[in-house]
Amino acid sequence: MNRIQLFCWRLLVAATAGLMLFGLVLVVMPGFTLQAFSLMVYASAAHLNTFGPEALAYISMVHAVLGSLMFGWGAVLMFLALGPVRRGSKEAWWMFVVSLCAWFIPDTAYSLLSGFWQNALLNAGFALLFAIALNGLRSFTTQAPMTRC
Repeated sequence: MNRIQLFCWRLLVAATAGLMLFGLVLVVMPGFTLQAFSLMVYASAAHLNTFGPEALAYISMVHAVLGSLMFGWGAVLMFLALGPVRRGSKEAWWMFVVSLCAWFIPDTAYSLLSGFWQNALLNAGFALLFAIALNGLRSFTTQAPMTRC
């Protein structure tokens, strides 16, 4: 692994850790999460408070479920990054790419179609970090030999 590839691998690990941390924040800091998303979407940290206690409880639960899924997905991606991707596995590299596309395309499309462009912008920030890292590792990865079943 040359210096550029090492930088890209470290960026991949950092982006994955960021994804995991973001997911964890959604779970363990519901008040902060509500304020942050309220600020991001409505330009007011307190706007979601006008939704009422039942709606806030539901939104917090959805954030926690989403955060748990993100943390779990990030854990799998971290194992790929620290193991097979670091060893140059083209298959692991493709697992990253397909997994990220499977998240980014529907999430961002729905965000834009439903008018929540702010979430699409947040997605684009994460996607850009991953894209830079994965593009830099593209030439490092090699196709593993096929084995017969």
